[in-house]
Amino acid sequence: MIRMLVPAIAGATLAACATTPAETSIEDREAGSGSDACNAEAGQRFIGQMANADTGAQIMAATGARSLRWGPPGAVFTMDFRPDRVNVMYDERVRITEVRCG
Repeated sequence: MIRMLVPAIAGATLAACATTPAETSIEDREAGSGSDACNAEAGQRFIGQMANADTGAQIMAATGARSLRWGPPGAVFTMDFRPDRVNVMYDERVRITEVRCG
């Protein structure tokens, strides 16, 4: 029984490592020049507004981001860069203080 499980587990592990071809080069994605790149400049008009779901949806639409990450006061984030993500930082009063991509 165990001898049958080992190849199955190994195959599943290798399948998880498989990659698919990227539509844009790594350099383009890192530079944020892909078609799904976020435009932080378009989100600057939201600074000072309340951080809520409606404003978040408006920021995503304005910046062209595909995902949004809220940044509450004192939050710690991973350093993974995603050109299609907008980061919205807010203060203790739940007012937006910064809009940036990545």
